[in-house]
Amino acid sequence: MKVLEFSPIVPLLREELASYGAILGAFDRQQDHLLHRRIDQVTVESEAIQTFVTEAAGLREKRETWVRHFATRHGQPEDATLKQLLPFFPVEQSPLIEALIKEINHLIHRVRRRVRQNHGLLARAVELHQDLRRQLLAPDTVPTVTYAPTGRVRDLTGPAGLRATG
Repeated sequence: MKVLEFSPIVPLLREELASYGAILGAFDRQQDHLLHRRIDQVTVESEAIQTFVTEAAGLREKRETWVRHFATRHGQPEDATLKQLLPFFPVEQSPLIEALIKEINHLIHRVRRRVRQNHGLLARAVELHQDLRRQLLAPDTVPTVTYAPTGRVRDLTGPAGLRATG
């Protein structure tokens, strides 16, 4: 029985896939810490995320370098994508390589979505903290105008305003 020897791209893709999984896991943990107000752990997780992102960038660069060399060895443009190069791999390996590419792209999409969610949570937390600080430290500096749903400025001190006078 002949043992199929996989192309060197397969372990490169697997490592890259694992690195994006680690990033997603770290963002998930960070989101959990944000939702449960464990701010010290948010910072710890942010540092871990930075480490994972650096590792993923290195793995991506390794893969891209390998793909460029593979493309030129097969008479293809240096900027050919791995998906475009699938016909140059053994037919038995193409489905695996294609599946790994698809899963990496899926994880990148999920990471980007989690980044947006966590960024929104962090931005809202900072905004609430600043508002609370302004109210506690300088209650007279709380804004007296806001924007109405129509986009126009609404004065909160007028008769229809929401500000209590005392």
